[in-house]
Amino acid sequence: MPTPYVELSRASWRALRESTPLPLTPGELDALRGLRDPIDITEVEEVYLPLSRLLNLFFQSDGRLRDTVSGFLGGEVAPTPFIIGVAGSVAVGKSTTSRLLRTLLARWPDHPSVELVTTDSFLYPNAILNERGIMERKGFPESYDRRALVRFVSSIKAGAAEAAIPVYSHLEYDIVPDAVQTVRRPDILIVEGLNVLQAPPPGTLGVSDFFDFSIYVDARVEDIMQWYIERLFALRRTAFTDPRSYFHKYAHELDEDETAAFAKRVWRDVNEINLVSNILPTRARATLVLHKDREHAVQRVRLRRI
Repeated sequence: MPTPYVELSRASWRALRESTPLPLTPGELDALRGLRDPIDITEVEEVYLPLSRLLNLFFQSDGRLRDTVSGFLGGEVAPTPFIIGVAGSVAVGKSTTSRLLRTLLARWPDHPSVELVTTDSFLYPNAILNERGIMERKGFPESYDRRALVRFVSSIKAGAAEAAIPVYSHLEYDIVPDAVQTVRRPDILIVEGLNVLQAPPPGTLGVSDFFDFSIYVDARVEDIMQWYIERLFALRRTAFTDPRSYFHKYAHELDEDETAAFAKRVWRDVNEINLVSNILPTRARATLVLHKDREHAVQRVRLRRI
């Protein structure tokens, strides 16, 4: 059957890097890498440098299109940010992908200003989630203030000088009262989150309607489950030991068997349901899909060609 995608092996994708330089040191990569994410410099060279080159080409093409519209209208059309969406499951590595792309793209000479926001900033505060009885569905579409997210992205795309958004603390597992992140008219904005590619209700706009390019980080469900469990064990030894952590009690009150059982229950009853029901169905809407093997290495790339 004809398909709008071209499938590329890792070797074929690697060759598309051409002469793109590596503007990243191993030490900088360590700072960008997520917990339990084994990404190394070879992965950056073979997967993310070709991707940064492709994104740069799209960015330049967007500028040429704007010049075309300016010529048609007989007046200058002001530049607006090029917006990239990054979607995928919990624990699949989309946050590392987003941070890495922010760094690589900011080092291209023609777009030094690159901002990254996550949809965690648009989760309803825990008090509201508890009031609505959906605390156990945190991360599901209904746990986000979708209207606020769309308003923010649409204002940035319209060229607003700046826009302020809430700040989410993974340590406290909640929105931080009175804290804001201010985004000031970047050249490129990366929006990362579980459900950023979800289609909006009929007759309304969704956040993905404002994307110029979108990426879905993909892997087998069984592999993501294992990564999630490993990450929870790593958090139990690190962040959960902080008394301020929402999950502090799990660092001391559960032994390893109980921790494993807890992780599997949360995966089965929450994250896997959200992945299969809400996140995975949006994969076909992405411009590009990065498919990882069980070792977290990208082995196949699927690029929409039309």
